[in-house]
Formats: sequence, structure tokens, C-alpha cells
Amino acid sequence: MAAIPSLALKSGYKMPQVGFGLWKVTENCPETVYNAIKAGYRLFDGAFDYGNEEVAGQGIKRAIDEGLVKREDLFITSKLWNTFHEKDQVEPIVRQQLKWWGLDYFDLFLIHFPVSLKYVDYNKYYPTGWTYKGDDGVDQGVIPINVPILETWRALEDLVEKKLIRTIGVSNFQGSLLMDLLRSAKVPVSVLQIEHHPYLTQPNLVNLCKQEGIAVTAYSSFGPQSFVELDWEKALKLKPLFEHDLIKSIAAKHNRTTGQILLRWATQRGLAVIPKSNNPKRLAENLDVVSFNLTEDEIKAISALDAGIRFNDPVDYLDTLHIFA
Repeated sequence: MAAIPSLALKSGYKMPQVGFGLWKVTENCPETVYNAIKAGYRLFDGAFDYGNEEVAGQGIKRAIDEGLVKREDLFITSKLWNTFHEKDQVEPIVRQQLKWWGLDYFDLFLIHFPVSLKYVDYNKYYPTGWTYKGDDGVDQGVIPINVPILETWRALEDLVEKKLIRTIGVSNFQGSLLMDLLRSAKVPVSVLQIEHHPYLTQPNLVNLCKQEGIAVTAYSSFGPQSFVELDWEKALKLKPLFEHDLIKSIAAKHNRTTGQILLRWATQRGLAVIPKSNNPKRLAENLDVVSFNLTEDEIKAISALDAGIRFNDPVDYLDTLHIFA
């Protein structure tokens, strides 16, 4: 297995190109994180919204206590949820998230979505989700508030100065909003995390990031796979990428799994990936995605599967918040 390369970030730090995503890791999370570290993973991608930061931190603590890694060997990412965008809410929740993880700093912290929602008390409702709940517990739906992204970004810049965060970035942003933020950011936007797979390649957005020196992290690299588990109709209607004839034929040619082909398609084009698995064999396979190369024709053929199909679109499950309109 080849060593995992790192991507140089505008913040001056380096981010491993292959990491472990913690979305939907709910069962045996400490053991899962610990085993991933044993398998060689050093980047872990979490978020407040995933509801598992404290248990993920337990897995990291065990690995550090046993001498498998040192804190500085790891690259821990988390994200700011939509209900904490007001400037006075940012630092308290970041400190709380650090406490859950058992860390002194985050290597990378992202604005999870470009939408500001009314604050919800996480001590009563955790994770707070998309909708507002007051003291009476009644769900009042999605309630946006008038907080511009720049206000939230300034609060994160302050936390970089306070050394609670090393690198800041954004997630689920489109080009125009990203360009607007770039005009005003004092601390550079170093990373953009987006849904990215052969059914949704977003080439113009990826090229914009390349021009601006922003690293791109792809989530949901296997396309509909993660969303089939949620019974999302859009995902159920599509042919799984693991079973696609093109991906299968390329995998056979390289004597690799279809999952490895999908991840190499991303990493060979310079993107970072954050797959996950509880299976030891798959853990190793997902990490071994830089030791072989696809041909240029194979990369083009996979890219040609693009159908502009986005699975993680709030309007599909909230019937509001047209973030990607």
C-alpha cells in the first residue's frame, strides 16, 4: 500500500488526501474510530450534526493512550451547524465540540451549510437538526435568521487567532457564494467539502477551487450508496455505482474493487475523499487508493456519467431552503 499523500492547504497546514467519514457512524463508534486508526487512517471527518463527536473522541483517546498515534499525527475535522451561525454562538459551540472530542484544537473546521437558522438549545435537543424547537418542545419547522455568512466567518477567524482552530473552510457552498466570501475573508478559505461522485461531478466548481488554491474534499464518493440506506427515492431509482458496468469493467482491468476505482477517480484528480466502513477488509481497500493509476480515457469515461444528480439537497427532505437553486 502506498503512503497516503497530503494536500497543502492555504492555511500552511497539510491534510491527508484519504480520510474516514463519520456521518451515520452510530453503532460502536469508539471501536470503529480506534480500528480505523489501527488500519492507518489519520484524517477523521466529523460534525455536530452527526451526533457522535463525544464517542468518536473516545476512540481517538484510546488510540493515543495506547501509543498508536500522537495527537499531532491526526487531522480532525468538524463542522459548525446551521443553528450556531450568530457570532455570539460560534465560540461556545466550538469549545463544546472540542470538549466532546477531548481536543485542544481542530485541524479543520467548516461551515456545514450556507444557511443560518434560529438557535436551538443543544442541551435539550441534540443534535438540533434543521427545525426549531422551543422550550415547549413543539417543532416549528425551519426558521431562517438574518445572519450573513461573513459574520459567521469572522467569528471563525477569531478562533483561528485563539488557536482553537488551525484551518477554516466551508461545505456545500456554490461558486458565487464562495467567490463572495473570498473577497472579504481575512483568514483564507482553505477547503471546500462537497457532494462529489460520478453522478454529480460539479466540474466548474472544482475548477474554481483549483484556480483559487482551495482543496476540495468529496463526500458521498459512492453516489447513491449512502442514501439507499435512508430509503431516499432518488437514490433507489438509480443503478448503484458499485454495480455499474463501466466501473466494474475498469475495476476488473486493474484488479481492484469498484469502490477503489471510484475513490481513485477522485484522488487522481486531486480531490480528498472520506469514505467509511466497519469492515476491516474494506477499511484497508478504501485506504489503498493511491497506489495505482487510471488512464486518462478511464477518468473521462467515469466523468461522463455525470447526470447532475444531487442526493443531499435540503429541498428534497425539507421542501424549503433552495440552497442549490
